[in-house]
This record gives sequence, C-alpha cells and structure tokens, in this order.
Amino acid sequence: MLGDCYVYKKEVDWSLLREGMSIPLGIQVVFQKSIKDFIKRGESKYIFLILDGKPYKVLLKNQIFDASRYPTHKDILQIRYSPDSDIAVKLRSVFSSSYSFISEERLKHDEKRKKRVSIPEEKREYLAVYTTEYDDTYLLECITCREKADARCYIVKEDEQSYETSLNYPYRDPSASIDTVQQLVKIRKLNRAIGENLKLLYGFRCQICGDNFGKKFDADIVESHHIEHFVKSMNNDADNQIVVCPNHHRVIHSAEPVFQRSKLLFVYSNGVSEKIVLNTHL
Repeated sequence: MLGDCYVYKKEVDWSLLREGMSIPLGIQVVFQKSIKDFIKRGESKYIFLILDGKPYKVLLKNQIFDASRYPTHKDILQIRYSPDSDIAVKLRSVFSSSYSFISEERLKHDEKRKKRVSIPEEKREYLAVYTTEYDDTYLLECITCREKADARCYIVKEDEQSYETSLNYPYRDPSASIDTVQQLVKIRKLNRAIGENLKLLYGFRCQICGDNFGKKFDADIVESHHIEHFVKSMNNDADNQIVVCPNHHRVIHSAEPVFQRSKLLFVYSNGVSEKIVLNTHL
C-alpha cells in the first residue's frame, strides 16, 4: 500500500453533504494501485475516513458494470453514508457556507426536478481525499471559503515560477511566518499531490516532447506546470496542470506562449507552436 498520497479533489455539493461521493479512477494512479487488491469490481466494504483526527465508518463500493460492453471503462468507486450519519453531520458543519447556499437555492426550485445547484466559483469549497498506510483508511482535508480567501492573500504576492518551484522541489521559506505557513499548507499539499499523481500517470515523461530524460540516470526530473497561473487563478485541478520537462517548463515561463486548449497547442509570439503529444487527462 502506498503512503499518504492524493486520491481525489471533490467540489462540495448536495450529495457530498448528505449521501457520499463517487471517485472516478481515470487519472487517479495512486488509488488505482492501492485499491485493486482491496476491493474488486462489484464488491463493497466498510472503510474509515479520518477528519480532524476522528474516524468515521462509511461504505466503499466498487460499482459493477458489463465489462464486455464497456471494455475500456474505468472502475467507479462510491463512498456512501446516510444523511443523519456522523460524517454527514460533520461535513455540513465544516462546509456550512456551501450547505446554507445550496439549501436556500433548493427552496427556490421544485425539488421534484432535482435541479443541481451550481455554487459560484468564489464560494466553492472542496474536500481532498488521501490514502494512508492502511488499505481501509483514508484521510480527509477540507478547504473552506475562508481558507481559500486567506491563502489567496498570501499566494497572490508570489511569483508563479517561484511558486511552482516550491511545489516540484522540497523548499521551505525561512522568512515565512507561522501564520502564513498554516494558511498555505493545505493548498500547497494538494497542489503538489495532484502534480505528483500526474507525473505517475505519464510515467515521468514530458507531455510536450514525450521524453523522460532522467530515466537513464534513474532520476525523476519532470515538473508540473499550471496552464493558468495558479497565483492568479487559484485553480489546482488536474485539468489546469500538465507535466513537462525542465527545459520546456523554463521556456514556457520565459516566453509565456498562449495555450489553445481546443487544439492542445502552445503558440509562441515568434510564430513557433508546440502541441501536447501525450494526453490522457485534459
């Protein structure tokens, strides 16, 4: 079993606050490796979620489907609990802002239509799921609106290239205050973990040139890069990160090309363009 590694970042919604969540495994390399021998397709088992140091017992289910009809379909795991369970009550308390907003919006609509409430971007909150050393235990970390706002105050002062260097390589700012460290620790940890998961997904190969230069030296030197600068967007989702070699990473930060997402193409001001050649997550 792998250690304390990222599994999934979930935007808080009505289902999470009352019933549970699904974990798509398309790009969750760490979880795919850890779950295969623990729960097979069609099985369900009780697991524990650790939040603020307290364990909560929930059901983990690996959904069954017709593999002959969908041979390339990835497993879908569901974490399930009841609306009156301790974990649901706890999540509604932590994410009180989201719960209040969704509850108020649902009252405005006919609940029979089960309209999904979309939370404005600036009010969105997130739950991060991490593996632990135990197969049946997972660590939860909550990122609330308040924490996002506090982190933004500090991160917006940082240079994007310096910030990404701190994610890709061990780094500690000796001038940072305790308060600053506390505000940023969850954001940095999640950012780093998502990037590390993507590096595993691509076998430490650059998505632009396809090379794994460090392989012959038994060294993993690829880096994660935010397509939209994180210090401005605060977007650490996988679809805002790519894996690149150090050379391409430096060139991108120096030349600042335009990224055409529809074509997966970087276009530089001198007319040069480079296409992403490896892609399974964008």
